[in-house]
Amino acid sequence: MKRLAFVAALAFVLFSMQATAGGKQPVIGAAMALAQATSGAPPAPAPAAAPEETPRQVTAYTLPPNLYRKAHLRAQIQFWGQIAVFFYSLAVLLLVMKWRLAPKFRNWAEQATRRRALQAAIFAPLLLLSIAVMEIPTDVAQQYVERRFGISIQGWGSWLWDWTKGELIALLLGLVLVWILYTTIRRSPRRWWFYFWLASLPILVFVIFLQPLVVDPLFHKFAPLADKDPALTVALERMVQRARGNIPPERMFWMGAGEKSTAVDAYVTGIGASKRIVVWDTTMAKMNTAQIVYVTGHEMGHYVLQHIPKFLVFYAGCLFVFFYVGYRLIGGMLARWGAAWSIQGVSDWASLPALLFLLTILSFIANPVSSAYSRHYEHQADQYGLEVTHGLTPDSGQVGAQVFQILGEVNLSDPEPNRVDVFLFYSHPSIPDRIRFCLTYDPWSKGGHGEFVP
Repeated sequence: MKRLAFVAALAFVLFSMQATAGGKQPVIGAAMALAQATSGAPPAPAPAAAPEETPRQVTAYTLPPNLYRKAHLRAQIQFWGQIAVFFYSLAVLLLVMKWRLAPKFRNWAEQATRRRALQAAIFAPLLLLSIAVMEIPTDVAQQYVERRFGISIQGWGSWLWDWTKGELIALLLGLVLVWILYTTIRRSPRRWWFYFWLASLPILVFVIFLQPLVVDPLFHKFAPLADKDPALTVALERMVQRARGNIPPERMFWMGAGEKSTAVDAYVTGIGASKRIVVWDTTMAKMNTAQIVYVTGHEMGHYVLQHIPKFLVFYAGCLFVFFYVGYRLIGGMLARWGAAWSIQGVSDWASLPALLFLLTILSFIANPVSSAYSRHYEHQADQYGLEVTHGLTPDSGQVGAQVFQILGEVNLSDPEPNRVDVFLFYSHPSIPDRIRFCLTYDPWSKGGHGEFVP
């Protein structure tokens, strides 16, 4: 997803929130190695074609030599790119402090008005937009790499418009969060980290609720799934009923991803009244109905197994630790370097880049724990998908393996992922592991039943 520069830092809530201008992959950056390895124009998308009526049997994740090399190279670029983006982000924040941009914007805001809300409306957009512009090389590099590998087919004009929309959303949310943060700091210098943590939680839930209704349609076209594929809608409804879900056909949607990407996906998003099933048009072109039902069954698993509230509790705990550690460190940081940066104290608007700097480091340190936590629940969702489709489709394990084979081929997943990469950055199990699990998980053959779906 396209990174929203400030909500990145403040609604995970003060570093690295993503909006849906692209896929679900993290920023990868570092495109120079690819420039030496590939040449020519970006590959054109493959024409949409109906999936094979009889998919080939999958026994393990394999790629032909040319795709294997591309997948492995892409994985290397992603790995080193994410590390490069981390250090680049720190460098940007250090330059912002060294150049005293925040104090300059603070002075403009305070000279313009005495009202704190209006000061926030002047200061926050100026600072956040400055950071976003300084970080645009990493966003451009991500798009360049995805275009060179043929995963993105989005033109640069369209991409820039999506980037602009994403930043406008970030500025709006960032303005609100900055105002809340510094109001809290001024009113409670010793407890601000706790009160701001409390305030961030309902905002995070609200954003999750609002995203499918307001944000997603800004980046992609949506239409009722029943209008595009009535048979698929019926199959998904049958799976949802077995899962005892509450997503009726009128909340199942087709999404036009194919004008920007060749990647495939289907997902369940939102909470409460905004909850819905979304199937990408690229998925409908490259997978058959049974395969799409499995993908959606996996996503239903996240809801049925209460992964959403569990994730919220986990990330709320991370934020609690981040804000507390940030509170403990920011005073010493400003005591040592604040004068050189023209920062008057923690309650000064200009302290924001220093706080973001600390939270960026804390987020990176915590990433292996966050990734492992996510991989655990993604594995459970894989298992749930097999169980909820068992009996609805013949040989649900083979269907699941076919799904991950297609995902791997289209998204160029590395058949032999770097263990350090998996440890640090993989939010999902690797494709080879997922296929092995699908092919070996079979409690029914011994007279048993599923763990999650009896």
